[in-house]
Amino acid sequence: MTFLVILIALALVFDFLNGLHDAANSIATIVSTRVLAPRYAVFWAAFFNFVAFLVFGLHVAGTVGSGIIDVGAVDDRVILGALGGAISWNLITWYAGIPSSSSHALIGGLLGAGIAKAGVGVIVWHGVIATSAAIVLSPALGFALGLLLMLAVSWIFVRSTPYAVDRLFRGMQFVSASLYSLGHGGNDAQKTMGIIAALLYAHGESGSFHVPLWVVLSCQTAMALGTLLGGWRIVHTMGSKITRLSPMQGFCAETGGAVTLFAATALGIPVSTTHTITGAIVGVGAARRVSAVRWNVAQSIVVAWVITMPAAGLVAALTYAVSGLVLP
Repeated sequence: MTFLVILIALALVFDFLNGLHDAANSIATIVSTRVLAPRYAVFWAAFFNFVAFLVFGLHVAGTVGSGIIDVGAVDDRVILGALGGAISWNLITWYAGIPSSSSHALIGGLLGAGIAKAGVGVIVWHGVIATSAAIVLSPALGFALGLLLMLAVSWIFVRSTPYAVDRLFRGMQFVSASLYSLGHGGNDAQKTMGIIAALLYAHGESGSFHVPLWVVLSCQTAMALGTLLGGWRIVHTMGSKITRLSPMQGFCAETGGAVTLFAATALGIPVSTTHTITGAIVGVGAARRVSAVRWNVAQSIVVAWVITMPAAGLVAALTYAVSGLVLP
């Protein structure tokens, strides 16, 4: 029972780091356009991260908890390995200022630890295929929506003065940032809920796989607290290094990202909020002109996406193997 409590605490640490690491996704655009000061933006994002559980169901938690590896193969060492791989990768990329995916680090960690225990037969392929497809589809959809919204908005306000447009979209960004933070809290916090629910099921604390309310509230709180601390290194990358954003562009990027997250969460697909908003930011930048996007920065981010799952999976497998020296 003591080790169960330790693992739940470690899962909440991951959720906290997820909020810390991915807070940039929620606030980078509204900070970079100077619509909201950083110290106020993190409170804004944290609030909507927390209340997300009131809006969305728990489909993503179900996918992560029982749709990536066979829930019957889950034990303390598998969860320890998965969290070890995900947390290690999160800390490395946070320190380097690379907006990698906490979500896919966790998925990679689960796969690495699960395979280390029981081989590839433990994989739930339909869940893994859907999640892997989302690595490509979520930024692509974010890109397309950001691009189309930018073109549509530019056409609608073509006769308006720059001052009037800027003033309008400074207000509209509060709405779009709220929606994106809501989508972030709805999709990302559920991943840790799924991990804890699988752990409780493995310990016989629940007769069937489900997510208790205390787990929901704990995960939403941990993520909101992480968001409050922010991830300023990644905010800089997302908000200014990829492309310079105006309030209108920030609105289009956040709205495109939010629509993508809402759809994925409704379908129970654990997507990367990092991938999604990066695609949307590149889309609004490309709508202005192709050269407005710093493609070398975008390319380095894509490289980080590709290696996230295998890197986290490798660390998770090693953690699982080493844990066998001290755990039964």
